[in-house]
Amino acid sequence: MPLLKSFASYSLQMLLALALFSSAADASTDKSIDITTLGISGDGITLNTDNIQRGIDACSAAGGGTLSFPQGRYLTGTIQIKSNVTLRFEKNATLLGSVEASDYRNLDPFIDGSGNPLGHALIIAVDADHVGVVGMGTVDGQGPRLKSKQHPYTIRPFLIRWVRCSNVTVRDIRLVNPGAWTLNFYQTQGALIENLTIRSRDLGIHNNDGINIDSSANIRVRQCDIISGDDALVIKSTSSDHPSHDIIADECKLSSHTNAIKLGTESIGGFKNITISKCDITKTDMAGIALYTVDGGNLHHVLIHDINMNGVAVPISIRRGSRMNAFRQGDKPKQAPGLLRDVTIRNVSAKNIGMIGILINGIPNYPVEAITLENIQLELPGGGNAEDAKIQLPEKERAYPEFAMFGKSMPAHAMYIRHARAVKCLNLQTALTHPDERPASVLIDVQDINAADFLKTSPIGNPH
Repeated sequence: MPLLKSFASYSLQMLLALALFSSAADASTDKSIDITTLGISGDGITLNTDNIQRGIDACSAAGGGTLSFPQGRYLTGTIQIKSNVTLRFEKNATLLGSVEASDYRNLDPFIDGSGNPLGHALIIAVDADHVGVVGMGTVDGQGPRLKSKQHPYTIRPFLIRWVRCSNVTVRDIRLVNPGAWTLNFYQTQGALIENLTIRSRDLGIHNNDGINIDSSANIRVRQCDIISGDDALVIKSTSSDHPSHDIIADECKLSSHTNAIKLGTESIGGFKNITISKCDITKTDMAGIALYTVDGGNLHHVLIHDINMNGVAVPISIRRGSRMNAFRQGDKPKQAPGLLRDVTIRNVSAKNIGMIGILINGIPNYPVEAITLENIQLELPGGGNAEDAKIQLPEKERAYPEFAMFGKSMPAHAMYIRHARAVKCLNLQTALTHPDERPASVLIDVQDINAADFLKTSPIGNPH
């Protein structure tokens, strides 16, 4: 059997080498190989893991190229993309994730912010350069079916992972039914994420983020349509010496059972030079914009602008805390809370808000600093009473960061700010759907804050 397997592998490599040699003679093909010529079946039944992997390995060894999947359904477990290889899924081509847990590998295990072990993936690349997944087809993780065969559900594969990669392209593809996060980048330098459709909501699975960028740099996200069960567009930092930085995202449609735009949860390495703009947020059960650092990393020089929201619990939630977790083997927890400063949020319109407009919290002796809120329009629910106005929110300095960590009843109807310095409120317009006996704003342990715009709130239809 080893001899037959070796011969099969050798034959596949020879076929691929010949195909690449032939395509190189015609520059218009750009070394594109039809994967079915390598004995890979699109019947949706045959498990193709080994043959797809041999094709990827041989393609990379031959100098690289594109492996093209024509119309069909290609069943596989974990496949690892190697340098200079792109997978292209043509229209009506679907890569199907196996529903057997034993068909998945974990090439980069780690612990997430909730303490869950993660890292398995359907498609993964590790230490690879010039790689991608493109085309008008679909990658379907079959997450609900995979989960139904595990008790408990412990092998939870991401759909696509890029670990310590560079020059990555993910374009045009439809990504559905992940077993955990949909698209993850870890310590990746240089990626274009464009025109994706992601559907991971209402699967009965937790941790199914849309686009998850971790400890990475020089990332561009544009024109993606994401409906996710967990955070839609989330930037994390699980590596203490690799902040997430120089990231631009724009023109995205976002909807989530949790947060739409989020920096944080895992935040040991920090965040800087991040711009997110021109996004539409709908049907989001937690925060529209969530900016959190609680593990010692610094969060600074963040610009978020031109965001429309319809149906969010809290449009803007900002938290500096001191949970101080570590997430990667060999990393030690940091000893002091990181900075949260130099953040600008402008040109935001939000209606059908569930709870409060703006929630900003530092902790004693570690304030949030230098925040600019400009041209913010909030249509608030109101409905609070005099007893609500007496509520004193707990500090919860070491808690998991989330909009509801302080409870869902607020002592103000528009804005609550505690432990903060130098917050500028410029042209903030608020309107109430229902009368409210609470004050518009509550400010505790603050310095150099201009909240005059929140001292008056108009009825709907007549914002001041």
